[in-house]
Parts: sequence; structure tokens; C-alpha cells
Amino acid sequence: MVGLGGQPVFIMSEDSERRTGEDAQENNIAACKSVSKAVRTTLGPKGMDKMMVDSVGDLVVTNDGVTILEEMDLDHPAAKMMVEVAQTQEEEVGDGTTTAVVLSGELLKQAEELLEQEIHPTVITKGYRMAKQRSTEVLDDISEKVEIGDDDTLRKVAMTAMTGKSAEASRDYLSRIAVDAVNHVAEEKDDYYVVDRDMIKIEKSQGGSVDETELVDGVILDKEKVHSGMPDKIENAKIAVIDAPIEVKETETDAEISISDPGQMQNFVEQEEEQLKAMAEAIADSGANVVLCQKGIDDIAQHYLAKKGIMAVRRVSSGDIDKLAKATNANIVTNVKGIESSDLGEAGSVEQRRVGGDAMTFVQECPEAKSVSILIRGGTEHVVDEIERAMEDAIGGVTSALRHGKVVGGGGATEVELAQELRDYADSVGGREQLAINAFADALEIIPRTLAENAGYDPIDTLVELRNRHESGETWAGIDVTSGKSQKLFEEGVVEPRQTKTQAVQSASESAEMILRIDDVIAASGSGGDEAGGPPPGGGGMPGGGMGGMGGMM
Repeated sequence: MVGLGGQPVFIMSEDSERRTGEDAQENNIAACKSVSKAVRTTLGPKGMDKMMVDSVGDLVVTNDGVTILEEMDLDHPAAKMMVEVAQTQEEEVGDGTTTAVVLSGELLKQAEELLEQEIHPTVITKGYRMAKQRSTEVLDDISEKVEIGDDDTLRKVAMTAMTGKSAEASRDYLSRIAVDAVNHVAEEKDDYYVVDRDMIKIEKSQGGSVDETELVDGVILDKEKVHSGMPDKIENAKIAVIDAPIEVKETETDAEISISDPGQMQNFVEQEEEQLKAMAEAIADSGANVVLCQKGIDDIAQHYLAKKGIMAVRRVSSGDIDKLAKATNANIVTNVKGIESSDLGEAGSVEQRRVGGDAMTFVQECPEAKSVSILIRGGTEHVVDEIERAMEDAIGGVTSALRHGKVVGGGGATEVELAQELRDYADSVGGREQLAINAFADALEIIPRTLAENAGYDPIDTLVELRNRHESGETWAGIDVTSGKSQKLFEEGVVEPRQTKTQAVQSASESAEMILRIDDVIAASGSGGDEAGGPPPGGGGMPGGGMGGMGGMM
């Protein structure tokens, strides 16, 4: 910038780097396309897995989109926005993260072609917004209703979410567990259902087979009893849920106690012991035969509780304390000496079992089972972790289907139907926005194309057949990855929550719009590394000569 007297005026550090105009747009789009390409091969029942190895050698084997993106060490700011798309999809729906990221990348690819035709980014983003709004309306129109008694459809939703993951071989059994878990905690409010996913706890234990996975009407604690003299199992349990230490309380102020002879020391120790004994007797007098404590339990208190036949567990997490209180209908006690029988919760049994070599405590047969637990088993740690991710997706899908009460067909059927409707809508829209709406329709078809490619079929032939079926009125015609033919997959059990598609379209569109509106990227000094402009390993090239901290992605 030229100042007075022709002298340059510097407004940024000399180490700062800047990209403007088409250069900035191309760089951002290339980064997002690379991220999209990295997860694209994981989409669908025939998708492949990724092995992610971090800097300390820990590895994760998965085809879960959000897990892959979170494990990737991304430096490029635009690429990080793609991770946010997946995270938002995971938080809002619980499934469909790969779909959202792949669609976002394809929207940017289509936009890149429009930019090359000298169409302004503002026109493209306006067209994308119009297409997004129309897509939402179409999804509302074509979706099918589902409610809490329709376990058959809900199980199909759960099985669709698990398809393509390690859990697929046992998906019939696992889908029943997922639906039963959601049904246990679902609460009806007005004309819709609310499901608190925090009330569904998942515990893992490697060893055994996936078919040994079980649902417990209550809470599983990865804890063991505090004293060997306590019983391993309590029937008709009266449970004290305590959020306070069963220990002698330390003074809040600094103090010194002067002891001049051994007798005084003995009295001091005996007084502490009497306090602990009084706490144990207060618990016993309330009628409790099980103690679940969030804080610590003194060794002497453990001794007195064991003598009275009371089973105790300590250091229970605050989240589990809340689940236990809801499941057993107990009041959380903060003053041990003030505990009353009315504060106690109930359970059919509290039992310590050894699972896979580790001791766990099972609080079962709860009368108010507003909290449930799923114990996942599997042969190895990596299998168990992937089964957990599949179960989370299934629970998220069933929860979303119930909360919104609508489902749609999978296998690319919904995307092809949306694309067809958008092309008809584009004909009614004048101006250059029509081109952007058609580009949005083309981008939606990346989902069935990818499903076909990942299954080893010709994507063009598959897409042509799907378009013909939809033009003839078959709304739910999708690609059967087993045969490669178009089928009415909704009837075959390939069902997804409508919100999965709605959220994916909205998140992908909004992220693409935001990136397209960026025409100037300024990298402050020290924000990058030595790999500026280097291509990201494993997917797509980045434009050479990149900005500091914005080229190397992984």
C-alpha cells in the first residue's frame, strides 16, 4: 500500500501471507475436496475401513466418518470446517456423517465448475440456498411416518445404520437391543417423543463374542465392591445413592493439635473411628443394603459396612450417579448422617460379576428404569470399539426417527428423488440461479454414484437406471449393493431417519456457501509450519506454493 510521499505503508507483519480472489477460492475448495475424497470410500454397506495411527502409535480401525475426521491431523482452516460438518451431523442425528461430508465436497466441486464459467459466487450461494429450501420441503412431502410402537420399522432404521460396519454380521440381534434401549428411556411430550441419549449407557468389555452383548434395565458400573467381606449379590436391593465422602471431614482451616501423651493420641483415633461407625450405622438404620458413593469410603467405614452385610461401591462418576438416581428412583444424599428410608432407591438385584476378567457391578430390574445400559462384547479391543460406534449410530438413528416421527428410504433413493425434484424446480426459476440449482441436483447424485463405485458396479449405468425408475414414479428405488440392480429398498428394510437427510443437506449446503463466499485468506505469521503448500497425504493435490499452515493437512 502506498502512503504519503510514495513510501509504502505496511499494515501486516512481513511474515504474514495472503491469498485473494480465485487463488483463495481454489485453495479452499481443493482442501475440502481432499477431505471429502478421504472418507468417500467408506460410504455404504460395501465401504472400506480406514486405519488411523496417531503420533504415539495408537491405532483406530473404522469407517465412521466423524471418527476418521477427528483422528486426522488437519491444518488447513477450510478443511477444519468439514470436520465441523461431520460433528454437527453426529450431534444432531447420530448418523450420516460420511454422507454430509461427501455431499459438501461435491457441492464445492460443482461450484468450482460454475466459477470457471464466470458465474459469481453470490449467485451460486443464492441458488444453493434455494435448492436447500426446496430439498427440505420435498423431504417433508415424501417421508413416511413412524411412531414408538412401530418396532419393525425402528429395527430397520437401526440395521441400516449398522450396515457396512463390523456389527453387520450381528445386526439383527444388536438392532433389537438398540430399539429396546430407546423405547425404555423415551418419554412422550405433547405430540412427540423425547429421548435423553445420556440415559443410555454403553460399557465395553473385550472377550467373548458380539452375540454376548446384552441390555440391562438399569446401570452397569465398571467398578467393584470396596471390601472382600461384602456380599457379591444383593436381592431386593435398597440403594443409598450418596454424593458425599464416607470419611472423617477435614477442617477447612489450618489447625495444629498438640498431643503430649499416648493416651491423647488413642482418644483422637477412637473419636475418628466413632464418627465413621456412626456414618455406617446411619446408613444401616435407614434400611440400605447397597451403597453407591460418588466420593471415597474410609477403610474403617468399609469394615463396619461389611459387618452389617452392606455392599458398597465408591468413586462412581457423577454421570452414573444421575443415571442411578433415575433408574432406582433414589434421592441423591449429600449428608450421610441425615439419610432416611425415603431417600433409598430400589432394584431387583445388585450383583458383582466378572466380565472379560474385570469386575463390574450390575444394578438390575429397576422399577423406574429411565436409564438403561448396554454391555458390548467382542473378540478384540478394536472390534469392541467399532461395535460401540455402530451401536451409537443405531441409537442415534432410532432416536432421530422417533423424535421427528419421519423416515425415508436409503440406498441413494432419497437423493435421486431430490435431484429429480430440484431439476423440475430449476426449470421454474429464472436467471443464473437455475444453473446453481441444477448443480445442487448433480451433487446429490454423488451418494448413489459412490454407493455403486464402492460396491464395484458401474456408476453411470446404475445412475441411469435409478433415474428411469424415479421418473416412472418409484420414489424409493435405490441401489441394491448385493445385486447392483435398482430395488424398492424401503420395502427391503433399508430405512433412514428423515432428519439424517435433512441435516446432511443443510449442513453441507451451508458449509459450501460459507467457503464460496471467502475471497481473501490472511495467514498470520507463525500460524503455519514448514509444509506450506505441500499436498495432503492420501487424498487430492493442493495448489502449490500454499500459505503457511494452510497447505499440509495431515
